[in-house]
Amino acid sequence: MRKTFQRQVILEELRVTKDHPRAAELYARVRHRIPTVSFGTVYRNLRMLRDQGLIQELTLGDEASRWDGNYSLHYHFTCQNCGQVQDLEVEPDSRWEAKIECLTGLAINHHRAEFYGLCSDCRN
Repeated sequence: MRKTFQRQVILEELRVTKDHPRAAELYARVRHRIPTVSFGTVYRNLRMLRDQGLIQELTLGDEASRWDGNYSLHYHFTCQNCGQVQDLEVEPDSRWEAKIECLTGLAINHHRAEFYGLCSDCRN
């Protein structure tokens, strides 16, 4: 994959944020740095970066995908009231993969876990 200026800016924007933006939100941020960039360019580059394993696409129910610049295995929490998505600072449990492989005979490459509930702001 050729490294373009637009792709680099998109990746930088995703790596410095922790709020897991939707494509439209990321597009607005990238436009501050590249006023001539189109939404289509941002969206195409998000898919390319995802396909290269440099970012994660989070598909959380019926909402538009969210994007995560942290491509390492980690878990997410989504507030069912306000929609906030945050990384969980817990160690991923690789024992799940071995247990599922043993029970099913499947060959697991990786897993992803999503947790849902109410964030601390919505609980109060």
